Amino acid sequence: PEDARVVLMPAGGAPVTVKVEIARTEAERRRGLMFRQHMDANAGMLFLFDEPSQLSFWMRNTYIPLDMIFIEPNLRVLGIVENAEPMTDSSRSVPGQSQYVLEVNAGFSRQHGLGPGMAVRFEGEGLPQAPGVTR
Repeated sequence: PEDARVVLMPAGGAPVTVKVEIARTEAERRRGLMFRQHMDANAGMLFLFDEPSQLSFWMRNTYIPLDMIFIEPNLRVLGIVENAEPMTDSSRSVPGQSQYVLEVNAGFSRQHGLGPGMAVRFEGEGLPQAPGVTR
């Protein structure tokens, strides 16, 4: 969706909104943010998977250093890989099962006080909602 957003809710802090592109298909997820030279400060890419699993990402052909925010099916942050080095095939992951990953510019997580356990909300047509949340 054009107006897709992810709202991160750090404990004791103001909500942080990220305008996102969606990577839903296998091809979109594989391409991710490869070959991009720039991403706006409050922009990112949200990767959606059908089932929770031990997700792992790499940075092949990715020019921008990124923070990778791994999100559980209940829309809580599982963990964050900060400042993933660009242009490598090193695998990046956090222990445990996640179903969504939000990629933002490196330093974003620290700047906004983001961390594990924090609640997340997806806004936009057709995006998953936390269990028990209706729209």
